[in-house]
This record gives sequence, C-alpha cells and structure tokens, in this order.
Amino acid sequence: MPQWHVRSINYISGDTWNVNPVTLKRVEKLYCRNERAVVDLKLADKTRGITLVPVAAILVASMRFKCLDFDLNLQYKGENHLACDASYHKGDELGYFQHGSTIIMFLSANFEFNESIKAGKRIKMGEPLLHTM
Repeated sequence: MPQWHVRSINYISGDTWNVNPVTLKRVEKLYCRNERAVVDLKLADKTRGITLVPVAAILVASMRFKCLDFDLNLQYKGENHLACDASYHKGDELGYFQHGSTIIMFLSANFEFNESIKAGKRIKMGEPLLHTM
C-alpha cells in the first residue's frame, strides 16, 4: 500500500531570485515571488498531512515531477492546476529541480523534526527529516 498520494500540483509562475541568505534579507517575500509549485501529499492514514512547496531560483527555474510528462519552468504556458494521479512509497523520487533550490514544508501538528535537523545545517539525500509524535 502506498504511503502517500498526489492528486494535483498547483504551479505558480514567478521571478527567479537567488534564495541564498543575503537575498532572503534583501528581497521582501522572496518565496512568494519566485516560481514555485504546491504539492499536497495525502498520507494513507489520513491523520497526517504534508504540503511541499518547491521554490525555483536563478539558474534553476525548472522543476520536474515524476507524475507529469513535462517540465515546469518559465516557458510553460499551460494550466496552473495540474491533475495527476501518483502514489509513492518511502524513498521514492517525487521529482527534482534541474539545479538545486529550496523546498518549504508545511506539516500537520503530529510531525516532529529528527534531532539531527538543525537550522543552517546541510541535509543530505536520504537523511531522515521527520518522525511522528
């Protein structure tokens, strides 16, 4: 049984500012201005929820999701609300940036970050981020 399900992706075209700490201090509401996507993960147990917001930046400006047959970038001129029907298990790839950038996570109250996750610390691929309380 899949752990999570994605039914749609909401693509929001925008700017492509750098997302480094210096620019974050200088550009008001930067994450709200840059190109981004909103991905709601519906978890199998229905008591927990995660929303991921990948935010593209300069040199990136392109996101690829496994459940879509095309890239989302500044050249994309299609619909913003994109239907998809994809199931994922722990460790599956949801998608990727064409170059690294930022992902903002919104979590339901019953999640907690793992002790190894600290502000400013680099997170390695495959490193556990969360656990349930």
